[in-house]
Amino acid sequence: MSHIDTEKVEVGFDLTSGAGPFLKLDDPVAGKLDDPDWGLGGTIFYDITDYVRTFSIARGRSNLFNQFPAGQAIVEFNNHDRTFDPLYTSSPFYGNIIPNREIRITSGTVVQFTGWIDDWNLTYSPDGNSIAEAVASDATSLLANRTLAEGTPSVQTSGARINAILDSADVAWASGLRAIDTGAAELSDYPIDDGANALNYLQQVAKTEPGNLFIDKVGRVAFQDRTVAPTTASLTQFGGTGIAFANLEVVYGSEVLYNQIQVSRLGGGTAVVTDTDSVAEYGIHNLTESDLLYSTDTQLVDLALNYAVQYSQPEYRFNALEVQLHKLSEGLQAEMHDLELGSVCKVTFTPNSIGDPIERFVEVIRIQHFVTPEEHTMMLGFRSLDFASIVLDDAEFGKLDVYSLSW
Repeated sequence: MSHIDTEKVEVGFDLTSGAGPFLKLDDPVAGKLDDPDWGLGGTIFYDITDYVRTFSIARGRSNLFNQFPAGQAIVEFNNHDRTFDPLYTSSPFYGNIIPNREIRITSGTVVQFTGWIDDWNLTYSPDGNSIAEAVASDATSLLANRTLAEGTPSVQTSGARINAILDSADVAWASGLRAIDTGAAELSDYPIDDGANALNYLQQVAKTEPGNLFIDKVGRVAFQDRTVAPTTASLTQFGGTGIAFANLEVVYGSEVLYNQIQVSRLGGGTAVVTDTDSVAEYGIHNLTESDLLYSTDTQLVDLALNYAVQYSQPEYRFNALEVQLHKLSEGLQAEMHDLELGSVCKVTFTPNSIGDPIERFVEVIRIQHFVTPEEHTMMLGFRSLDFASIVLDDAEFGKLDVYSLSW
């Protein structure tokens, strides 16, 4: 690729039989046991960026009340010489063009995607201009394929429950591949059914919190609880004096308008809260959440009241924006590379340069990359932070008349 000198695509190939940089006994260079450049064998990440034509990454969710789906990457390779043809025995990667190979994509010095290849799609052209496409998913798909044994958990916080599920013999998730917050919700000891899907159960924990559960850029299970308040200390700014953006999508309407909230918990009761003024103005917009894992009905009432306060009015929302990364300085590119799901940003926008600037603080809920030899476009999706928890002494989120106390 041309401008993509700062992009790197690596695939985990097991090339023990030949091409890998493996230890060779009695070799003056490759025979040194303490040299990290020469391994004993097995899977090693190989930089195959030189073959890459384009790639895209999509991570995150479309709105606040959806679960985070599996992140996906699609990488298109030049395949003129059949390097990525699984039947071509002269390929340097012969025997490794198979599903379930690890893949890692880096921008600058920051990993942007870690996952496993699901499919290799090959397209052959009569003129020899052939391509291979690797379609990969992150570890969400691994959790989706694991089931839990019947059991009764202890009463514990949401973060402790997630760690307990990941620790279980049914999941056996490495402790080094986790970034789990403590959690503010106290969960009940309601039994777990035999054969319960591990991903569905973890997502139900996150919904109960409510918080964010996803696979982060480096492949860890990440859980962000509701007590993590935003701060302006490490704020990425767009527009105004901040990073320039190409397009901004603004939403104003009923996408997240809910004025009749009904929530219930497993083994417990139901809480219903209705904002009658909102219903009179906009009609009924119902939000129903069931089978939550709270240990008390009091937590149900708190959740319903909080949702009614936050979502009973239509919202003027900065929904998404697009940034042309290849046009930014290296410093600003690095700032963009560091963004992750849950990052806090400030967006300033003056529609058509008419009137006063509009400012909104937002949280990143979706990240997409589209990379070609000429361009690297990054798209961010947001949720509003108009009802974020107060942060004492913070220049923005410490305003008592704007932000609320944590619940």
